[in-house]
Amino acid sequence: MKRGLPLLLATLWLAGPAFPATPDEAAANLEKALRGLRTFQAHFDQYYYSASVTQPLHERGELYLKSPDLMRWQYKEPQAKVFLYAGGIVQAYLPEDKQLTRSRVPAEAYESDIVGIFLGGKSFRDLYVIEDAKFPTDKARVRQIKLTPRAEGDYSHILLEIDERTWLLRRALFYEWTGTKREFQFSGIRTNPSLPKGLFELKVPAGTEVIDETGDARR
Repeated sequence: MKRGLPLLLATLWLAGPAFPATPDEAAANLEKALRGLRTFQAHFDQYYYSASVTQPLHERGELYLKSPDLMRWQYKEPQAKVFLYAGGIVQAYLPEDKQLTRSRVPAEAYESDIVGIFLGGKSFRDLYVIEDAKFPTDKARVRQIKLTPRAEGDYSHILLEIDERTWLLRRALFYEWTGTKREFQFSGIRTNPSLPKGLFELKVPAGTEVIDETGDARR
């Protein structure tokens, strides 16, 4: 009997948790995993679905995060561009257009968008009604949940797919009231990597048009 115990335990471990996390527990585990990060890096695929087109717009690139409030989205395909979030300000740089736009992120937008999922300071339980969700996936050992915003905003609901081994985010789908949908998929995840100095500073070439909508006169 004793010789069979290790095999039994290994079988149970491979089969996954005997008692799957409740939706609230899954959200809390995700929140804890994200808040515990110092730095983060991942490859992302972003899809934008609209009722007016048959094929979604597909973009891809690298995501970098540094606690507590720095995030860089480095888009590589199909068009190079950079979105840099820092302290409630977003800078959008489009090299092809030679244009840089600075703007403030409203608190409600920050909390309910993908930036808020990663960097938001409020608990998911305070912001959303959290429920079970089932949607198509090819991944094993993931927990899927649905977030319905408690306050009215741009999204009717959000679906999250969470890795049960790390409790980090694998997919996020944002459903707008208009019928459009945005999806983010994350892969090649690295937690607490050493990131290059200056990664969260945006330096643009001379001649770049700067549109500052923050009310800050500095350039």
